[in-house]
Amino acid sequence: MRIIPRDVPPRSCWALEQAGIHPLLARLYAARGITSVAELDDAMTHLLSPTALAGSETAARLLADAIAADQHICVVADYDCDGATACAVALRGLRLLGARHTSYLVPNRITDGYGLTAAIADRVHATGAQLLLTVDNGIASVEGVAHAQQLGMQVVVTDHHLPGDTLPKADALVNPNQPGCTFPSKSLAGVGVMFYVLLALRAELRSRGAFAAQAQPRLDTLLPLVALGTVADVVRLDANNRRLVAQGIKRIRAGQMPAGMAALFAVARRPVQAASTFDMGFALGPRINAAGRLANMALGIELLLTDDATRAAQLAQELDAINRERRETEGGMREQAFALAEELFDANATPPAAISVFDERFHEGVVGIVASRIKDALHRPTFVFAASGAAGKAHEIKGSGRSITGFHLRDALDLLAKRHPGVLLKFGGHAAAAGCTVAREHFPVFEAALARIADEWLDAATLQRTAQTDGALPAQYRRTDVAATLQQGIWGQGFDAPVFSEHLEVLQQRLVGEKHLKLQLRHQGSLVDGIFFGRTDPLPSTAHLAYRLDINNWQGQQSVQFIVEGVEE
Repeated sequence: MRIIPRDVPPRSCWALEQAGIHPLLARLYAARGITSVAELDDAMTHLLSPTALAGSETAARLLADAIAADQHICVVADYDCDGATACAVALRGLRLLGARHTSYLVPNRITDGYGLTAAIADRVHATGAQLLLTVDNGIASVEGVAHAQQLGMQVVVTDHHLPGDTLPKADALVNPNQPGCTFPSKSLAGVGVMFYVLLALRAELRSRGAFAAQAQPRLDTLLPLVALGTVADVVRLDANNRRLVAQGIKRIRAGQMPAGMAALFAVARRPVQAASTFDMGFALGPRINAAGRLANMALGIELLLTDDATRAAQLAQELDAINRERRETEGGMREQAFALAEELFDANATPPAAISVFDERFHEGVVGIVASRIKDALHRPTFVFAASGAAGKAHEIKGSGRSITGFHLRDALDLLAKRHPGVLLKFGGHAAAAGCTVAREHFPVFEAALARIADEWLDAATLQRTAQTDGALPAQYRRTDVAATLQQGIWGQGFDAPVFSEHLEVLQQRLVGEKHLKLQLRHQGSLVDGIFFGRTDPLPSTAHLAYRLDINNWQGQQSVQFIVEGVEE
């Protein structure tokens, strides 16, 4: 690993300090591109207007007409946390705005596959729905949308994924990444897109005289769900997304959230009053995602829809148990996948620039997580494939990929499809994550083709793992109150949580739990405890470490500790 401290523009840092920002935070914000305190204002009034989101006003009119006609609206969701929260936001929001007949349908990851297919459209039609609303999917569902319309349903697509060459001819299409959309934030999650459609719908209903501005329904009650889905989907936290997340977390800390979210905090043993983006990404999000990976995402959606605390507690316990099962399944798969990946490294004098692995024993539901783990460990774009569990699809394997900075995964798949027609039966995604389906016999072609594209696009410097850090931590900020302040910040993808780096003396080190190093370090003349998770090899007596400032709670006492993220070797 190579450790690279971020540049800190002095003018921006000075301007933030002059505006009253804490000196350490001023330095951190300036290094992340913040130039003025106005960019840190998370007030609702600073949210981008929905009028700039192409298709939102058309969607609002169609939904308003459906509500006025007392029509049945069915939401077709995706089976991840973003899809589940988007579904809950859609249904809760529509009901707040007067819809009386609503339902939802979420495809099964294994048997149905992704998105609005013709078969899913048939199932929606069988419910008697007159308007089909997709959330977090649909931009690639050209055939599914057409089939739904042939069945007599109107179709409103809300999505955020990158579009393909052909757009579905939906009655309304809302996606900030569709051609011609001028919405400044291209990083909205699926739940964020749906929230904006509801804002547009409320404005449309207000213009029709459905309610006065002073008495309009409070859509801000949905922001805790928006925050959860946005962070869990690892979209870039640009200024608008940071405001959405900040507003949601403020309400969570005040106890203003759906019963299901409160139940998730309880089973994860995370304090609501100190809710953070870390909780969204690593405590609540994985428990929701586990339902879509190993069971039925309807469990997660029901949890987010219920207002019954007893029912919420029961569902949260079920999701917690499924998540434990997911960890066990992932652990075994990860070992097998790492062994296959390391064979590729050992068998080649020059390791491949991209990794693809497949094993009959892999579980389709966790291939994405395992791909992410390999990508992080080996710093290569990685695809992990499992046999398709869909009926009649025994000849197919389905892969999930994760990428490194500098390698746009969906663009790579698009090029692979052009170079090798027929190899990819289906693909989609974005820069950092993508999925695809190939025939079993074409896996070697896929593996070699992806590695060749990666070799063409990536140079040696890009293939070296790097860690961007915030440089040395001044000794006066090595305090628990500073650590708490940092933990309360709105950090995430594209607005990374603070990681410091410097040469530290390693005074003591011992293995704990058979896979972590417990450390005693000397930081600028003072002793501080540290822990290096997942590290078993001993460190040298002096090491250049990247670390997070953290709080160790032990027997009612708090002390500073460093969570080591990496070492320059």
